Amino acid sequence: MPGKRELGEPGDSANMPLGGVDAALVCAKVRRRLIPFLFLLYIVAYIDRINVGFAALQMNAALGFSASTFGFGAGIFFLSYITFEIPSNVILSRVGARVWIARIMLSWGIISSATMFVRSAGGFYLARFLLGAAEAGFFPGIIFYLTHWFPARERARAIAMLMTASLIAGVVGGPISGALLTLDGVGGLAGWQWLFLLEGLPAIVLGFVVLGVLDERPDDAAWLSAEERDTLRMSLSNDARTRSDRELPVSDVLKSPAVWLLAIVYFTIPVATYGLGFWLPQIIKAASGGSNTQVGLITTIPYVVGAIGMVIVGRHSDRTGERRWHVAVSAFVGGVAFALSAFVHGLVPALVLLSLAILGVASMFGPFWTLATARVSGVGAAVGIALINSVGNSGGFVGPYLLGYIKDATQSFAIGFIFIGAILVCGAGLVLRTGQVRITGCDQ
Repeated sequence: MPGKRELGEPGDSANMPLGGVDAALVCAKVRRRLIPFLFLLYIVAYIDRINVGFAALQMNAALGFSASTFGFGAGIFFLSYITFEIPSNVILSRVGARVWIARIMLSWGIISSATMFVRSAGGFYLARFLLGAAEAGFFPGIIFYLTHWFPARERARAIAMLMTASLIAGVVGGPISGALLTLDGVGGLAGWQWLFLLEGLPAIVLGFVVLGVLDERPDDAAWLSAEERDTLRMSLSNDARTRSDRELPVSDVLKSPAVWLLAIVYFTIPVATYGLGFWLPQIIKAASGGSNTQVGLITTIPYVVGAIGMVIVGRHSDRTGERRWHVAVSAFVGGVAFALSAFVHGLVPALVLLSLAILGVASMFGPFWTLATARVSGVGAAVGIALINSVGNSGGFVGPYLLGYIKDATQSFAIGFIFIGAILVCGAGLVLRTGQVRITGCDQ
C-alpha cells in the first residue's frame, strides 16, 4: 500500500528520546499495561452484544420469532445505542473515563442477564433497546481514553490490538455460548436463558474492577516513573503541535463535513460486522447440520482469520503512516468476498469467503479510527468520535434487519450478502475522499 503519511499525523520525531527516555519504549509500556485490560472489557462487551445470535438457535423456536422479528430485535440495540452515544461521551469527558466506563459496564451487565426473562417479541425489543442505552458510549469512550495515552503515530496499533477483542470474542464466545445452550432444562431454565444469565455476570464484576485499575491520564499513573510521565506528556504535546487539528467548539464538530463523511464511511463497517455476526450461527447451523456445540466451534474460524488480519494491517498502517488506502483496500476486499459468498454452496466454500469478508472488514478498524481521531482534539474529539460511532452504528441496525427481511422474503441470505458487499465497496470509494474535505475551523 502507498507509504504517504496522512496530513496531521506526526513523523518519526514522535518516537525520538524525550527527557532521557525513548517515547516508543514508554508507549510500549503503556500498551502492555492498558491494552490487555481494555481488551478484556471489550471482549465482554462484544459477547453480551452478539450472544443473542447463539441464543436464537433455541430462543426463536421457543418464543415463535420469525427471521424479521429476530433481525429487528437484534438490531434495535443500535437505535438506542446511537441515541445516547453523544450524551454519554460528553458526560465521560466531564466525569472521567474510569467512573463512567464502570457505570456503563454495571448497567449493561444487569440488563444482559435480565434478558433471560424475555417471553415475547415486545419484551425482546425492550431488552435489546435498554441494553443499547446502557452500553452507549463504551467504545467511543475507550477510543477517546486512548487519545490521552498514545500519540497518533502509535494509535492505530493500539486500536487494532484493542479491537481484535471483537474477533476474539467470536473465538471465545462461540464455544462458550454453544456449551451454555447444552444446559437446556437445568434448574428449570432453557439453555438460552442460562446463556444470557451467565454471560452478563462478568460485566457486573468488571465494572467494579475498573474503578481500581484504570488511571485517567499519564499524570495519574504510579506505574510510570516521573521521567516516563514527562516523556509521554511531551510526546503527546509534540503530537498535538504537528497535527492539523484544533480545539473546536462542539457546534463546529457537529456540522463538520469531514466528520460526517467519516461517519458515513464507518456506517459500512457495522452493516457488515453485525449483519454477519448476528446471523453467522444460524448460517453455519444450516450449512453444517451440526450440533450447537459444533456450530460454536466452527464460527471461531472466520474470527481467527479476521483477528490476524486486523493486527497485521494496523501495524503496517502505523509503519507507513498511511491510513486512507489501508481502509479502502480492506473495504474492497471485504465487499467482494461478501458478494461472492452469495454464489457458493457448502460449508467449506462459505467459510473461506466469509473468513475473507471478516478479514477485510476487521482490517479497516485500526487505520480508520486513527484517521478519525487525527481530526479534532479535546471535548470536540469526544463529540466527534461519538458522532462518527453513533451514525456509523446505525449500520448495526440495518445489517441484521436487512438480512432477516431478505431471508423471510427469499428464504436465502444471498441477496443480502450482495447488498452488504456493495455497501462496503461504496465505503472504499468514500474514504479516499476524506483527505479532500475540510473540518470546520481547521486549516488542512
